[in-house]
Amino acid sequence: MNEPAAATAAGTSGARFERAFLLLAGGDDVRLCKDIPDSACREQPGNFFRHLLAALGNKLADEIASARLVLPWLLAQLGAGGAAVGWLVPIREAGTLVPQLLVAAWLRRLALRKYAWAFGGLTQALAAAGMAIVALAGDGPAGVASVLGLLLLLALGRGFSSIATKDVMGKTIAKSRRGTLMGWSDSVASVLALVIGLTLPLLGERPERGLLAALLLLAAGGWLLNALCALTMREEPGATEGAVNAGAALLEGLQLLRADPAFVRFNLSRGLLLGSALSLPYLVVLAHEHSDADLAGLGVLIVASNLGVFLSSPFWGRWADRSSRHVMAAAGALAGLTTAVALASDALPATLAGSLWYYGALYGVLAAAHAGIQLGRKTWVVDLGGPKRALYVAMSNTLAGVLMLAAGALTGLVARFWGHHGALLLLTAMALAGAVSTLWLKDAE
Repeated sequence: MNEPAAATAAGTSGARFERAFLLLAGGDDVRLCKDIPDSACREQPGNFFRHLLAALGNKLADEIASARLVLPWLLAQLGAGGAAVGWLVPIREAGTLVPQLLVAAWLRRLALRKYAWAFGGLTQALAAAGMAIVALAGDGPAGVASVLGLLLLLALGRGFSSIATKDVMGKTIAKSRRGTLMGWSDSVASVLALVIGLTLPLLGERPERGLLAALLLLAAGGWLLNALCALTMREEPGATEGAVNAGAALLEGLQLLRADPAFVRFNLSRGLLLGSALSLPYLVVLAHEHSDADLAGLGVLIVASNLGVFLSSPFWGRWADRSSRHVMAAAGALAGLTTAVALASDALPATLAGSLWYYGALYGVLAAAHAGIQLGRKTWVVDLGGPKRALYVAMSNTLAGVLMLAAGALTGLVARFWGHHGALLLLTAMALAGAVSTLWLKDAE
């Protein structure tokens, strides 16, 4: 092909690419960029689709290798007790949240943050691949310990990716297009997760451990896709000054707690509402016990979880715009009531209490309640932050990670002596107490 023809073909392809971008992102001008430089604006259509593909890989992998659903199922297959199951969510969340102030300070040293993003994605991929090996060959306490260790590695990689992704998105995608990008990635990932959940029961009598390994390898592939998309991102070098002060940031965050009583009350409520997240793995174990370890049970829970979040999120979002504290209170109460119903299941007729569909329905409602708690608390702290929003968010996340570890240790101790039911009773009380405590907050201005 001669040069004029090649240029014409490239121009036509570029025009089609820009039309696809406008179709998905909205608007009628590709160059409408008020908060990113012109050089980044020119690359925005291509970067939009790179972000979309990366987010799709990440969200799909996050769902498949979920510490609230798939990993509890795996630990149950490995013969883990309630104490080990109780550590899944704390390790995953605390491993991501606690180091955030340090990771954010280190990230400022890099002119191109996409490499930190890719490092996080690759770390998660390797951890998921390691879990797949354990699913195939592991057993007993050694297998359980291996899964928990690899989960910590995955959580640390997740923390790197989480911060770097937001930073790169801020440099490459205009503010008016970021919400749309995240909305498209959420919708597509939810549909794919639903397809996986609906497909699992159709796989019949094949060995369940092998299929869990296949799911984890699929998750590894999703995070590898995420890392590759990060490396291809057209990112402009950013400023590296102010790269130092993790210690100073932590000190300033502690000063926030001393100077802002409302922020302290919010974090105490958030700590109590962690009961919703910690309850999810125990509900999975109950479902596993009542389904004869049939793989169809995992499919039912995946579908229930995604449907619960998909159907409830728009409602929670609209309500949070009016009163985020009321959303936290209502969602916390719903979580506590749901786990209370699960605890009372033994008093129900055997045909109902032994039904996987019954536990699937409870899991879907609990997942919806947890989504409401997350949406409400994110809205509240972002509205509160003002000029110090980033510090409020980072400090709140770090505190949440510490509280998650403490709550996980306490729940695991209770589970060790009183079993899954004792742990659920504690978490029910936490969720209901958290719901009541949010009523003493004021809506952030």
